[in-house]
Amino acid sequence: MKKTTLLILFATFIFGCSKDRFNNDNPYLPNYNFSIDLNTNLPTYASLKFTGNAVKAYPSGPSRGIIVFNTGSGFNAFDGACPNQDLTSCSTLNISGSNANCSCGSENYNLFTGQSSGQSYDLKKYRVEVNGDVVRVFN
Repeated sequence: MKKTTLLILFATFIFGCSKDRFNNDNPYLPNYNFSIDLNTNLPTYASLKFTGNAVKAYPSGPSRGIIVFNTGSGFNAFDGACPNQDLTSCSTLNISGSNANCSCGSENYNLFTGQSSGQSYDLKKYRVEVNGDVVRVFN
């Protein structure tokens, strides 16, 4: 093989294998570009310092706000809209302990995993970074 062919194959292998394969596509929920910082020293987000607590943040976006949940080993962040139906006035998720419930139907999603049994789509997950007391959620 020629050196250029080997170089192209090597580059494809290196750059094509990303550990950050993040796919949160859902046909019911649009993709928004955003980044928000939640300071857990503020009273609104202070409950996030404790395992098993969730808060609803950023109600004006993405679809129906963001649910941020402390798993004990990190944080999960999900879109606040029901992932298995079109956006309507009742497609907002409500937090109930370590679950999120769709107000339109009987769907119940686990905030540790984002999953619900028997549903086509899991909760739409967003990226999370933690820097001290600040939890950054972004897409």
